[in-house]
Order: sequence, then structure tokens, then C-alpha cells
Amino acid sequence: MSQQFSVAVRNAILDAIETTIGTGAILKIRTGSQPATCATADSGTVLASLTLPSDYLSAASGGTKAKTGTWSDASADATGTAAHARLYASDGSTCGWQGSVTVTGGGGDLTLDSVSITAAQIVTVTGWTWTAPGA
Repeated sequence: MSQQFSVAVRNAILDAIETTIGTGAILKIRTGSQPATCATADSGTVLASLTLPSDYLSAASGGTKAKTGTWSDASADATGTAAHARLYASDGSTCGWQGSVTVTGGGGDLTLDSVSITAAQIVTVTGWTWTAPGA
């Protein structure tokens, strides 16, 4: 039998994740395959590094949580194809989340306006929603 949580518990889980990662979070969009876990060393080349707004995610509702505000990097760090992203605490090295990257509508955990990135271009995150387990 699969476990289920109430919506209130699912919302609390999501809000606790954001609190644990903290304000001043840094999102790095990278090339290549994502590591096996957040504890595994970084992989790929950093294409873009975004310091997120202080309150970067909405309050959890209905067991989901979505990005708020504009998430963009005015000048990409390198050229390549975005494949995964990692969200770090403000120290830029403590990974709190990782997931796949695709273009808008491509089904990735995080979506961009384009996964083909050229150094110095603007990189914009178009969508990101977390869904808590146990629905």
C-alpha cells in the first residue's frame, strides 16, 4: 500500500524545503547528466548561475509550490546545451535540489526559454513547480 499525506502535510514538506535551502539561493544550470544525488559532486559545465529572489517560491498550496518573480541570468557563463540544474544554499556549494532542464513544454523539472545557451546571452527560467509526494 502506498503512503499518503494530507494536503497540509504536503504543503509543510514543500515549505520546509525552501526554508532549509534558505534565502539567497543560487540556481546553476549545467550541461550533461545530473549526478546520482545532491550529495554527489557537481557534473557538467555551469552555463548560467542565477541568484534567486529572496522569496523565490510561492507558499505551498494544494501540495505544490511554484517559482515567483523573474529568474534570469543577464550574461550566461558558457556555451552549451542545458540538461540539468542544481539549487544551492547561498554559499553556492550546498546542493538542496537537482533536476532536469528542458525548453518550455518539454516536461523537464525546470524549463527555460531555450536549452541552447551561448556565453553572455540572457538565460530565463520560464517554469518550475515542485509537487510533494504522497497525494
